[in-house]
Amino acid sequence: MGSFVAQRLVSLSATLFAASIVIFVVMEVLPGDPAAYMLGLNADPAAVAALSEQLGLNEPVLQRYLNWVGGFFVGDFGLSYTYRVPVRELIADRLWVSVPLALMALALAIIIAFPVGIIAAAKRNSVVDAMIMGATQLGIAIPNFWFAMLLVLAFSVGLRWFSAGGFPGWDAGILIGMRSLILPAVALALPQASILARVMRSALLDTLHEDFIRTARAKGLSSGQAIRHHAVRNALIPVMTIIGLQFSFLLAGAIIIENVFFLPGLGRLIFQAIAQRDLIVVKSVVLLLVAAVVIVNFTVDLAYAAIDPRLRRRAP
Repeated sequence: MGSFVAQRLVSLSATLFAASIVIFVVMEVLPGDPAAYMLGLNADPAAVAALSEQLGLNEPVLQRYLNWVGGFFVGDFGLSYTYRVPVRELIADRLWVSVPLALMALALAIIIAFPVGIIAAAKRNSVVDAMIMGATQLGIAIPNFWFAMLLVLAFSVGLRWFSAGGFPGWDAGILIGMRSLILPAVALALPQASILARVMRSALLDTLHEDFIRTARAKGLSSGQAIRHHAVRNALIPVMTIIGLQFSFLLAGAIIIENVFFLPGLGRLIFQAIAQRDLIVVKSVVLLLVAAVVIVNFTVDLAYAAIDPRLRRRAP
């Protein structure tokens, strides 16, 4: 197990290093000068040069990269060009919205998808299976921002059960804060639950043809018992892969939903930073999201090893 973890840690470090280079290079080749953008089209060139010097934009490229990466790994992401506050404070404020939102959406997706996928696999080629597959196909096809607007019309404008948008802050109370995230979480969870249910069904159907399932049935277990006690665990590896990818997507890809519901999360922060050419914020948030994806995948790999001991034995 130790060599397995060490191998994955080396891969994690190499991925983060390569990602940091790509992100930095892409930000560098983008046209436009952040200092000139901040001061306006008719700004005095001397003022632009002075602001560039203040922001550190005149330093050599390699020095700026090393300063940025070195600061990133010690929690110093630099100073926002637009807000003139540390980037880590901007990110920390938004994480308190984006992470709970992603976790709520993922929990809803799992709660919906697991029983639905298991039922569809157990009732293969039946009317129930066809209805579930049709519903999941519809869930994948519906854009989540359009579904979000339907939720607002139904539960905010019509029934008045939830607010149409905004986030009151956790200081207003945990229940109040969670309540304001319910509709965005549902909107995000719908397509993810549909994808996860289909993957769960497919993985279970592959597992149900294995010899150990036939052996379990031969020993007297019912079809439901064989699925619950043997098939589900062996079908979890592809399902866990999707869950890991979904959490990363929910954390990084909620830009539209956060703008629909006016949530001050990471997605909206990236959107605003791009519009304002606040490149230090864009670089830092994107690298942080890449790190989150890599760490989630690393955690999924460890979960693989816990579920399937054969993976640990294959590690050099």
